[in-house]
Amino acid sequence: MALCAVLLTAVLTARAGDSRSLVLVIGAPGASNYAEQFNAWADLWKGAASKGGLATTIIGRENDTNSDDRVRLLTSLSSECAKTSGELWLVFLGHGTFDGHAAKFNLRGPDISADDLAAALKGCRRPLAIIQCASASGPFLNALSAPGRVVITATRSGYEANATRFGGFLARAISDPAADLDKDGQTSLLEAFLYASRQTAQFYKDQGRLATEHALLEDNGDGLGTPADWFRGLRAVKSAANGKAVDGARAHQFVLVRGAAEEELSPQARARRDELEAKLNDLRARKTAIKEDDYYKQLEVILLDIARLYQSAK
Repeated sequence: MALCAVLLTAVLTARAGDSRSLVLVIGAPGASNYAEQFNAWADLWKGAASKGGLATTIIGRENDTNSDDRVRLLTSLSSECAKTSGELWLVFLGHGTFDGHAAKFNLRGPDISADDLAAALKGCRRPLAIIQCASASGPFLNALSAPGRVVITATRSGYEANATRFGGFLARAISDPAADLDKDGQTSLLEAFLYASRQTAQFYKDQGRLATEHALLEDNGDGLGTPADWFRGLRAVKSAANGKAVDGARAHQFVLVRGAAEEELSPQARARRDELEAKLNDLRARKTAIKEDDYYKQLEVILLDIARLYQSAK
């Protein structure tokens, strides 16, 4: 019994270091149909976060009498960024604007700009996913890009200013088994991004309309986003003209609703696994510059380390 107690304490201590949070921001709808739409998307995120065990804060619900959502958002981010561990997911559902200089997300009361949000998150040391599903959200990507972060925007520039559909497809994809492209029992943020992007493109094709939104993903800190059509499966098959690395590896490590195998890993083991996967991606990117024998020797070492990690978790 004493041994069981020790083991249980160790597990609970490890899990306590993996406390994850979702801050869900619903913007000013501007019309009743958008209010219904944004709230429905928010409910999907809330349900998925509940399954994933995340503590959820929702800002902008219509029944909230405090209409200065900017103050509530900044206060919430200050509290969340004071924590030092556990993923923080930040999701924006609504409309945005761009005046040629500054991009803003429309809130009840004063709006929040991309630069304002970047300043609020400057000291955040937690693993961070920022998902900006609004129109004119493209400039948020460059403003918020930083090492260790995943940033997704529904548009590739501030000039794509029409109401977006990407947010709805992403809200459904984030916990949808159909979006699990590698069939590992869970849907990563990369997989949800790819699935939702393709559904968005299909929507415009089916409607016979010119697409007015093109989502981007950024997760390597270089401030350059990657579109979904650069990927085949989970691997990017195109590269930037300037030789910059494409994105996706870090986003594939963010999972809102974890599968059984992922749940078996302690936060420490998961962090080690993420490091090994980063080494694996770097090795693959340098394959053509390494002798074949050396490449496969290094590959074997990394894959064996990953296999041992999962075996020890069991």
